[in-house]
Amino acid sequence: MKIIVISDTHIKFGSITDQLPGELIDMMKRADMIIHAGDFVRKKAYDELSAICRLEAVHGNMDDPELKDILPERKVIEIEGIKIGIIHQAALAIHDIIGARYMAKEMGVDVLVFGHIHKPVIEKSDVLIACPGSPTAPRMSEPSAIEIVIEDGKISGHIITFEGTLCSALDSARVFRNRL
Repeated sequence: MKIIVISDTHIKFGSITDQLPGELIDMMKRADMIIHAGDFVRKKAYDELSAICRLEAVHGNMDDPELKDILPERKVIEIEGIKIGIIHQAALAIHDIIGARYMAKEMGVDVLVFGHIHKPVIEKSDVLIACPGSPTAPRMSEPSAIEIVIEDGKISGHIITFEGTLCSALDSARVFRNRL
């Protein structure tokens, strides 16, 4: 089973094919499943991803009310005996994912997929913690996603980066100041 994990696509206008990296679209078409950890923004993006491949998703804090009505805040799915938790907001900060590990324990999962921080993270301890970053609005990273493979009850995963705008710490600080 090959799963492409994305989050924080923030598609406000147009089509996903216009906004997401072409390589990512191709990967999703070849995958068995897409997991989206919230912040589609519009239902049209959700619908378009659903048409590409089986989609498991939760809503994010920036999603339209229509998406918040149809998508849960958190979700647990099971694949080949492995429990995968999906939630948008699990980490308190970009560099501190201790909260995500505790969230995984609270949800009783082997893998926790989350978004919100827009920076890719994959860390294995007693649970696998996976944040795909963002393919459209990264923070202090390149546009990214995660590929997870489940085979014979074992799980592996890695971060995939794409060409595109690299968001630096200076850009993130400028955006933050503009929001105040």
